[in-house]
Amino acid sequence: MPINSKQKGARGERMWRDVCRANGFDKVRRTVQYCGNTGDASDCIGLPNIHQEVKFVENLNVRKAYGQAYHDAKKSGNLPIVAWKKNNQPWLVTMSADDWFKIYRESEWSEEK
Repeated sequence: MPINSKQKGARGERMWRDVCRANGFDKVRRTVQYCGNTGDASDCIGLPNIHQEVKFVENLNVRKAYGQAYHDAKKSGNLPIVAWKKNNQPWLVTMSADDWFKIYRESEWSEEK
């Protein structure tokens, strides 16, 4: 992977961390990927039970990115998400419909509790 691509990825991870913190999730931080295997393949940690794959690219193959998150999340049993953005665009979060309904059902908005 070219250095610029790695730098952009790291910048995206810091940006996602900052978005999480701005929304009250102060424990979110980047994993220490540059020091080898940390035991967690997430790009960021600090959202319990969520595997976070972060992408900061102009053209994302969403299914491929989700496939990577899904594969990595199976080891931990966490719900996989892909948090991604393009330049000058808002962050989007991609997850399976099954996982979305699982989370929504437990939310304060659901009337199905």
